Amino acid sequence: MSKKKGVAPEPKEGLIIDSSVAIAWCFPDEQDTYSQSVLDALATERAIVPDLWHLEVANTLMVGERRKRSTQANTVTWLGFLTSLPISIDEETRSHAFGDTLSLAREHNLSVYDAAYLELAMRRGLPLATLDDKLKSTAQAAGVALYGVH
Repeated sequence: MSKKKGVAPEPKEGLIIDSSVAIAWCFPDEQDTYSQSVLDALATERAIVPDLWHLEVANTLMVGERRKRSTQANTVTWLGFLTSLPISIDEETRSHAFGDTLSLAREHNLSVYDAAYLELAMRRGLPLATLDDKLKSTAQAAGVALYGVH
């Protein structure tokens, strides 16, 4: 809380969150201590995501419905939860897609989607929160800090 009674501090910009972490918050069988620590951090830090994040999350939730891992009602609940979090969209993702992001994907043998998270973390100088092992190792090799890893 800030010094003003009853007013929570404004979250600061602090980390990049990929869709794997957000999905872990939604599906009970994917929840773990790491994803919970990232969620806890959002009480004081703001997250930034590339503009593809919403599509990736929505697609994974839809696939969960189709595979009978969840219901439409679950998806509605989870989307309400996700939209309540201090997560901002990076407005520059598109302008880097055909250049830096594509180059990173080629250089590190990543999907362009994963490269978008890497590019964003590099450009903003923020740690990356991910559960994707290949993205983790690539980020570390590229000098990008991983959230929660010291």
